[in-house]
Amino acid sequence: MKLIFSLALRNLQRNRRRSITTLLAIIVGVCSVLLFGGFSKDIMLGMQTDFVRQGGHLQIQRRGYFAYGTGNPASYGIRDYQRIIDALRDDPVLRDMMLVVTPTLQLGGVAGNFAADASRTVYAEGSIASDQTRMQAWNDYNFGDKLEASPLENTAADSAVIGEGLARVLQLCTPLNVPGCATSAVASKEGPGAPADILALAAAETPSASTRESTRIDLLAASARGLPNVGSFNVVKAQQQGVKEFDDIYVALHLPAAQRLVYGMEAPRVTAIEVQLKHTAQLPAAQARIQAMLASRFASESLDVLDFAMLNPTYDQTNAMFDVIFDFVFALISLIVLFVVVNTMSTSVVERTVEIGTLRAMGDRRGDIQSLFVCEGLLLGVTGTAAGVIVALLLSFALDHSGLTWTPPARVDSIALTTRVWGQWMQIGLTFLIFACVASLSAWWPARRAARLSIVDALRHL
Repeated sequence: MKLIFSLALRNLQRNRRRSITTLLAIIVGVCSVLLFGGFSKDIMLGMQTDFVRQGGHLQIQRRGYFAYGTGNPASYGIRDYQRIIDALRDDPVLRDMMLVVTPTLQLGGVAGNFAADASRTVYAEGSIASDQTRMQAWNDYNFGDKLEASPLENTAADSAVIGEGLARVLQLCTPLNVPGCATSAVASKEGPGAPADILALAAAETPSASTRESTRIDLLAASARGLPNVGSFNVVKAQQQGVKEFDDIYVALHLPAAQRLVYGMEAPRVTAIEVQLKHTAQLPAAQARIQAMLASRFASESLDVLDFAMLNPTYDQTNAMFDVIFDFVFALISLIVLFVVVNTMSTSVVERTVEIGTLRAMGDRRGDIQSLFVCEGLLLGVTGTAAGVIVALLLSFALDHSGLTWTPPARVDSIALTTRVWGQWMQIGLTFLIFACVASLSAWWPARRAARLSIVDALRHL
C-alpha cells in the first residue's frame, strides 16, 4: 500500500499543470460550498435573533389563541398572569435558564387622527418597555448590530409608538419627522400631473397636513364587554418596522394603557407571557418544564407553551428553502468536480497506456493498476479538499473583518456581512468526506478501463 501511494504521488507530479488545475477546481468547489453554507447559517441565526428579541423563545398563551384568538383578546386573556410569572421566576430549574419573563397584550382596533380626517385599522401591542429593552440585548450569536432601547421606555403612560407607514396614513409626518411623505400627501390631492408651483401653493395652504404639530391619536377597540372603548395617546416616535404591511398598522403601547382599553375597570389580563432564555439550546428542556408546571399548578387556565418557530412559520419555511438551495448547490458543484477529476484521470490513462501495458507484462494484476489510479484520485481529493477548507476559513475571516454590510429582508438597519464557517465542524467534516469520496469515485471508471486494457494492445499503443 505504501508503494502504491508513493507511485501515485509521483505520477501526479509528472504533469503538475494538470494536477494543479484539478486541485484548483476542487478548492474552488469546497470554498463555494462552505462559504454559502456559512452565509446561510448566518442568515438563519440572524432571523432567530430577531424573533427571540421581539417575542422571546417561548410564549405562554391560552389554548386556541394562536389559531383563533388574535382578533379577540378579551376572550383569550390569561387571568392572574402575575402568579404564573412569579411561579416561573421562583422555579429552581427555570431560574437558571431564563433572562426575561414579561407579559404582553395584543389587540386590534382603529387608529384615527381626526384633526386630519384620517384613520385606519391597526394592530396594537401593549408591553412593559423596560422588559422589551432587556430582550433587545439578547445576542447569543455575537452579532455586531447596534442595540437600541425601547422607544417607550421612560415615557408617559399615554405614550405610543407607531410605524412610519401608519404615520404617513394618519398625516403625522411633519411633527414626527417622517421622511418622504409630505409632498406625496399633497400630490395625492392635486393629482399626479399637477405642476410644481401648484403643489407648493397647495402645501402652503394646507396647514392640517404640513404645519400641524399635534401628535395625538385616538385608538378605538372593543372592550371585554363587547362595547367600543376609546383611548387617546401621544405618539412619541414613528419607527420603521421593516415590512410595509406591518409598518402600516403597528402601534406600541404601555401595557397598563392597553389593558384599560380592552378590560376597562375589570381585572386586567394579557394574551401572552413571553419567556426569553439565555441560550436557544435550552429551549426543549425549558418548554417541557413549563408545560409540566402549568399542567400541575395552573390546569384550570388551559394554557399552551409555543416556541418561536411555531409562532413565526416563516422561520422554518426559510430554513427549508435554504436547505434545498444548499443541497442543489452542493450537488451541482460535486458534479462539476466529478467531471473534472474524470477528465484528468481519463487523459492520464490515455497518456500512460504503454506504461500500463509494461506494468501488466511485468506481472502487475488488474487490481494493482486500478488501485494505483484510484489512489491518485484519492490524493487529489484529500489534498484539494483540505486546501479548500483552509482557504474557506481564511476567506470567511477576511469577509467577517472587511466591514462590508447588507440589509436582510424585514430589517431596517444594515448589518455586517459575515459567514459562519469557523465552528461548523459537522458541515466541514461532511464536505471534506463527500468531496474526497467524489474525487476517488471519479477516478474509479478510468481506472477500471485502464485495468481492462489488453497487454498486447497497450504495448503497441502510439
